[in-house]
Amino acid sequence: MKKKNYRYLCMAAVVILILLLVRTMNTPGTVPEDYIAPVYASAWSLLPPVIAIVLALITKEVYSSLFIGVLVGALLYANGNLELALNTLMYHPDGGFVVNLTDLSHASILVFVTILGGLVVLMNKSGGAQAFGNWASKRIKSRVGAQLATILMGVMIFVDDGFNCMTVGSVMRPITDRHNVSRAKLAYILDSTAAPVCIIAPISCWAAAVSYAVPESMNINGFNMFIRTIPYNMYALTTLLMMILLAVFELDYGPMKLHEYNAVKKGDLFTTGDRPYSESQYEVNVAISNVSNLVIPVAMLIVTSVVGMIYTGGFFQGASLIEAFSNADSARALVLGSLITLIVTFFLYTWRGIVDLNGFMGCLPAGFRSMCAPMIILILSWNLSGMTGLLGAGEYVRNMINASAASFQMFLPVIVFIVSVFLAFSTGTSWGTFSILIPIVCTVFPQAETGEMLVISISACLAGAVCGDHCSPISDTTIMSSAGAACNHINHVNTQLPYAITSAAVSAVGFLIAGIMGYVTEGPAAMIATPVTLILMAIVIFVVRKSGAADISRVKE
Repeated sequence: MKKKNYRYLCMAAVVILILLLVRTMNTPGTVPEDYIAPVYASAWSLLPPVIAIVLALITKEVYSSLFIGVLVGALLYANGNLELALNTLMYHPDGGFVVNLTDLSHASILVFVTILGGLVVLMNKSGGAQAFGNWASKRIKSRVGAQLATILMGVMIFVDDGFNCMTVGSVMRPITDRHNVSRAKLAYILDSTAAPVCIIAPISCWAAAVSYAVPESMNINGFNMFIRTIPYNMYALTTLLMMILLAVFELDYGPMKLHEYNAVKKGDLFTTGDRPYSESQYEVNVAISNVSNLVIPVAMLIVTSVVGMIYTGGFFQGASLIEAFSNADSARALVLGSLITLIVTFFLYTWRGIVDLNGFMGCLPAGFRSMCAPMIILILSWNLSGMTGLLGAGEYVRNMINASAASFQMFLPVIVFIVSVFLAFSTGTSWGTFSILIPIVCTVFPQAETGEMLVISISACLAGAVCGDHCSPISDTTIMSSAGAACNHINHVNTQLPYAITSAAVSAVGFLIAGIMGYVTEGPAAMIATPVTLILMAIVIFVVRKSGAADISRVKE
């Protein structure tokens, strides 16, 4: 920033601070227990996430952008009272920093990320990652093969999106690096095989979340409803198809094209100057390198995490497998699974003479330091999401849909999809989005469970929630995809956005077709609407390919 502009910015900040101090001195220091923000459920409720996202994309600096968004939210909630704003910022039960850190689910995710960071450092130091890369290079001969292998592994690990991103990224990063796949492209693949796969996988935590979002008063089997939405989930299906076509035809456009050009032509996997997560890299003793040093810990992590999920869901107390996954506490399961894996890895590595006790313990703080960046972003994004909830963003969206739903039932699926995308993008949470919108959709279609329009509309809600989550820089999954790929977070957001928007536009057309067919006919509209949407997605990719927009030889540096 130029020195003159910086001075103006500082002067503006001082003026705003003086005005806030005057406002604080002229307003009560305490508020009633039933206090509601003056801007509650208004368009102002969406201002904090909009500010944070716009600043992050403009400045390329995510920490200050998120914090400013949170601060604006606190000031809006407090109506300009600095005392109330600071207390809200730090200690409010639904949006404060301290409360977010002590929340059991949030703390569990942070512990899991920390342990996983230590495991990644250990696997690198053991030579397991290098040995696996050498082994895979004999079987994976091209960039296309490296990308398809990453996609396949991402699809196979479908039980939880965050676990998917971190595990697949740790395993496949040496292989994609060897074949000059940019870190931004790897992050895109991780993100696109996380939530978009979980939302169409019957055995996952997402299926449970959707099941519980359906109101009990509707007398609808939530799990059966989730199964019926899978063929209509246009965004998940088009995203998977698009990702495969981009890999097979080696197409890239938008900012991703520059990243791939630099990776292919210059061997620069990052494009920008920073090298995130460098502390996870260690010099490797080739003599102790062995594929099993990587495969055993990763296999143990997958097995123990899945067992942890059914354990927390009551499987060993008599619940069925589906019920266990429906009731699973994924955050707790990931902590248990990663901790058991860490203990097993300790005995494996010390028994093989790879590390001693001091070397093992030294890897843990290095892993923690390598994961500090995503953890800070996670904490700030949770705080921003909580602040948006305090301002009534969900209620604002609820009122908008209720006001128009009755008059536009034929177009409701595409309307719900667009609103869901916007809400998930703004709040960074897909679960919170469909938890708000599914009950609204159910009230619009109060008929029996067999109503096809109800299924299409709920699927549109789920697809939009995943799409918004996929695009949002403050989404947990987006943040963990950056961490899994060891990619600069803003680079990941910028390069992924054009792809997500393309898939979203095609999906919107698909939901328009499905809504019209579901309104006019009684049969399953997915038999026509979904194939037409996938064909349209393939046509779009074909047009992009023929236009030359994806030709990396035309990159302007």
